[in-house]
Amino acid sequence: MQVKAKELALLLNGQVEGDPEVEVSNPSKIEEGRPGTITFLGNLKYESHLYSTNASIVLVNKDFVPKEAIQATLIRVEDVYSAIALLLEKFQPSNTAPPEIASNAFVDESAKVGEGVSVGSFAVVEAEAEIGNHSRIYPQVYIGKNVTIGSHVTLYPGVRIMDQCVIGDHCILHANVVIGSDGFGFAPQEDGRYKKIAQIGNVVLEDHVEVGANTCIDRATMGSTIIRSGVKLDNLIQIAHNAEVGANTVIAAQTGIAGSTKIGSSCMIGGQVGFVGHITIADGTRIQAQTGVASSIKEPGQAWFGTPAIKWKDYIKSYGVFKRLSQLDKELNQLTKKVSRLTKMDENQNNKE
Repeated sequence: MQVKAKELALLLNGQVEGDPEVEVSNPSKIEEGRPGTITFLGNLKYESHLYSTNASIVLVNKDFVPKEAIQATLIRVEDVYSAIALLLEKFQPSNTAPPEIASNAFVDESAKVGEGVSVGSFAVVEAEAEIGNHSRIYPQVYIGKNVTIGSHVTLYPGVRIMDQCVIGDHCILHANVVIGSDGFGFAPQEDGRYKKIAQIGNVVLEDHVEVGANTCIDRATMGSTIIRSGVKLDNLIQIAHNAEVGANTVIAAQTGIAGSTKIGSSCMIGGQVGFVGHITIADGTRIQAQTGVASSIKEPGQAWFGTPAIKWKDYIKSYGVFKRLSQLDKELNQLTKKVSRLTKMDENQNNKE
């Protein structure tokens, strides 16, 4: 697809600086830009690449002020990340294959399949399951009994949705996601063994949820584990039974959320964050990667870091001291020896008197 800078500016409601007739056909990273490609500068950490990139067009924010001359044509937009998301969607190859149910897929006769649904090879749709209109089920997907799947849902290869679970409209589940595996519930016995506690609840994903590859969301012991509308989950995340994730929260890879923890809406959670069970996290909370959250966070809109988690600013101050502990210990020992010598000198002086 060949497109001119002036056409892109019209699409993105942006302003062209440079040649409005220059054409591009593909996107590229700014440090690997080639002629005929479009790239973007969203993080100023990469600004140095802007002055050397060979990309033909670069998207920048309207308030960006360059420090050097730029060879590429610029398109200034209100928000670079929103603009690039729209463009990548346009550049993405469309799937024009007609919807069909593969001959070697198994769809139970009691299942309800909507209009325009594709079901790939060796996929299984169990009894009483429902699939909404224009959803795409890739090969080797398993959909359990009484599962409800909304419209315009995409389930990539290897997804497993266990019995009774509910998937809303416009959801995307990437390869090998497991929805509705048993919660980790065991009762300790007097002889030291553990007896499994039946997990009879389900998982509910509301609309516009995206779940990354190999993420597991456990069914509730009773009731539902709930992922609210607009949540975006990265790969390799574990969400335990009866947990709840609030609307439009984003969570990065390898985060673990223990049972019955409630995370608020519009939170931003970094990778490898660990949450203990039965706590509540306020709306708008931001948590740095590798943080351990051991108690509830009640004040909304705050940033946290460390294990156990403390407020971001307090952590940074503490870390400034921590980095100097070796030097501070050395200085303290020197001061201790100096005070000891002065004390002995003072005692000797007093004895002479």
